[in-house]
Amino acid sequence: MEMNYVFMTDSDSDLLYSIADEKNIPVVKMPYILDGKEYLDDNGRAGIEKDFFDRMRAGATPSTSLLPTEVYLEYFEPILKEKDLLFVAFSSQMSATINNVMEAKEQLLEKYPERKFIVVDTLSISGPMSVLVLGAYEQYEQGKSMEEVEQWIRDNRLRAQAYFTVEDLKYLRRGGRISSASAVMGTVLDIKPIISMSRAGKLESAEKVQGRKKALRTVVERTVENIEEPENQTLILLHADAPAEAERVAEMLRQRIPTLRDIRIQMVGPVIGAHCGPGTIATCFMGKERQK
Repeated sequence: MEMNYVFMTDSDSDLLYSIADEKNIPVVKMPYILDGKEYLDDNGRAGIEKDFFDRMRAGATPSTSLLPTEVYLEYFEPILKEKDLLFVAFSSQMSATINNVMEAKEQLLEKYPERKFIVVDTLSISGPMSVLVLGAYEQYEQGKSMEEVEQWIRDNRLRAQAYFTVEDLKYLRRGGRISSASAVMGTVLDIKPIISMSRAGKLESAEKVQGRKKALRTVVERTVENIEEPENQTLILLHADAPAEAERVAEMLRQRIPTLRDIRIQMVGPVIGAHCGPGTIATCFMGKERQK
């Protein structure tokens, strides 16, 4: 079915390039800086993720930056010349980038007043955003209007869940997620935070456990407790160059949730990886509404 609007998202969803290609979903590529050079996240197309995390382990300190309004205009205007646009954005609580999106929208609607342009805030990032994007795209494929797809996202965005743990606290410290004192004490005591998406759309520590093995088991436990209708969904298991541990977590999940339709294991992208660091493991799925 030929739709009268385009469904679009950004690379902070960690939506695999192969899935975006298959479904013809345009993706805004978000920037990151490594060793003084700016790159754009292509969601795995170039296959640079392992090298990226190897460089982080060797001491590289990548950073991320805002995408300017002018670049959003370059992405959006060719679409609005022809069709309406629904843009599914990563959480407004994670970056000020949404302000540039809205500025581009305002400029373009002045130029193309006959068009409709909806920006919907997923209150998610990375895997849980990817789960939400794919659920919304199913609505799009069914011929739902922009407003109906937008409402589906708003109705379901607090059900997009993630539980993850990191290998080294220094990356969360660099990103301001935890204090230097907490990072030092946590490292000494081998304390591992279990992090989840909050109702507000932020990444927050849900609990703390001691040791890597217990952290991974806890991620599995929280997934088991919170997932809904596992037989109807593919859980996304993200890892930041920790394939063996990802496989072990996947096996634990298969044992604990035997009705789970499928598990897709994939690498974390460099924009997200710059903040969580190598060794991160995350489960991402649709489940109960976030509680906090």
